[in-house]
Amino acid sequence: MERAIFAGGCFWCMVQPFEEQDGILSVRSGYTGGYVVNPTYEQVCSKMTGHTEAVEIIFDESKISYADLVEIYWRQTDPTDAFGQFEDRGDNYRPVIFYFDEQQRKIAEQSKANLQASGRFNRPIVTTIEAAQPFYEAENDHQAFYRKNPKHYARSSAIRHHFLKENWS
Repeated sequence: MERAIFAGGCFWCMVQPFEEQDGILSVRSGYTGGYVVNPTYEQVCSKMTGHTEAVEIIFDESKISYADLVEIYWRQTDPTDAFGQFEDRGDNYRPVIFYFDEQQRKIAEQSKANLQASGRFNRPIVTTIEAAQPFYEAENDHQAFYRKNPKHYARSSAIRHHFLKENWS
């Protein structure tokens, strides 16, 4: 089993695209990159902990590669927006690929360079690539939110889905 952590705005919207892939063992919503141990949702939303909402993915590399996960990640975010994602604004929603080792770092950096060179976006790709830090699971209410609260999820993810359709279809 391998691990990956991606931040791309509201963690509610980052679960389903990964969870639906063969080889994914779990996708958990949580917080990373801050300085408060075991923060709560309210603390992270206050923007006082330094954390970013993220998803931790446990995957079977014999079925899906880290490079594949990075490609899926790009298709869930606006990689040109460093100040949040869609209607979610602030550092706690910034786009980040967190890496666990040198191989993951190289894959992420090459993928980012390829996306920039592709010309798909007319602004710079600003998603950061950073060393993984402790990951704290979010409260149970936030896990698999799209399944637990489909109507709320649909409302909260509408702007994201419109952007993705316009830019990745």
